Amino acid sequence: MPDTGSVITDLQTRGMRMIDPRAGADSRRGGAGPTDHKAVTIDGLTVMIPVHTHAAFDSPYIVDAPDAEGRARVTRDGAFFAEISFPKRPSFLDLATADGIPYGHIAQLHAKDVLATTVLQTCIRYESRKKTCKFCAIGQSLAAGRTIAHKTPAQLGEVAAAAVKLDGVKHMVMTTGTPAGKDRGAQVLTDSAEAIRAAVDLPLQAQCEPPEDDAWHRRMKDAGIDSLGMHLEVVTPELRAEIMPGKAQVPLEKYFDSFAAAVDVFGWGQVSTYILAGLGDTPDAILEMSERLTAMGVYPFVVPFVPVSGTPLESHAAPTPAFMHKLLPPLAAMIRKAGMSAEDIKAGCGRCGACSALSAFEKFVPKEKALA
Repeated sequence: MPDTGSVITDLQTRGMRMIDPRAGADSRRGGAGPTDHKAVTIDGLTVMIPVHTHAAFDSPYIVDAPDAEGRARVTRDGAFFAEISFPKRPSFLDLATADGIPYGHIAQLHAKDVLATTVLQTCIRYESRKKTCKFCAIGQSLAAGRTIAHKTPAQLGEVAAAAVKLDGVKHMVMTTGTPAGKDRGAQVLTDSAEAIRAAVDLPLQAQCEPPEDDAWHRRMKDAGIDSLGMHLEVVTPELRAEIMPGKAQVPLEKYFDSFAAAVDVFGWGQVSTYILAGLGDTPDAILEMSERLTAMGVYPFVVPFVPVSGTPLESHAAPTPAFMHKLLPPLAAMIRKAGMSAEDIKAGCGRCGACSALSAFEKFVPKEKALA
């Protein structure tokens, strides 16, 4: 069998087809990412694999029906490729608030032990065709009635406490659509964090666009947020303007000013950014940007782009495995050389690592490269 990083990369770029549709019953469709995916465990790592995308429907990888223990074989052209297993459905999803809102409308489980929520399921960018990020599906789950527009601090505290008690959740990700206002979501994340921390001791990551005032970094930290994500998604300025016309109005230099201020507050390796590989940035452009990020203590979480149905980019091809192999091994070495690693992040997407094979490649960076 190929190495774990290669197996994950192949499956994440090409998706997989499941013979038994019941095995995909708990997979997510639409909404904030990761979506149209299914959580599977490969060689001890739980990752998200596309199962409801165009690429997945044509994938050469076929998943046999799982056995009673949740284990299944993945084959390609009839030959064994990998063994996977499916995490159990979390118990907290069977509960609802006193006013009847299902817990699953407030937060979801990512991978096997990460609670995730989109605090505001609306966004000033998404509401305008001229401003929306062309890959974004934040409004889909709201339109389908699978979530609510604004999760209150009390609701988030209640669900987080249940997820820790019933399912052993280890950390939590709070993202948000961008509201009107110069805080760009920092206020609602701060309010949410205070309530969650009052309810349960759970490491938290917040994700938002760079607040206009850097003082928000300290406010978020003081509210109980352990790590911060401010996501570039695309690194080439011209491509940013094309794919994210609204978000690109916040210039890259503002991101870097905010990254520097955030690292001072949250610490080296506790600030991260999400980069979507396959949208048009070259491997060299992504690695060059990652050099700048790692030099200042920001963890570049590079993931293969997964086109989501119903978005302007639903027919855009995912990156090839070869494209990701040009990126992830040198990026893993770069991250380790800068004194960072996924496992050292206190909470969030980088620590979870389920949307990329990056953490798998980090584990195999030779010691001499990490210390060089």
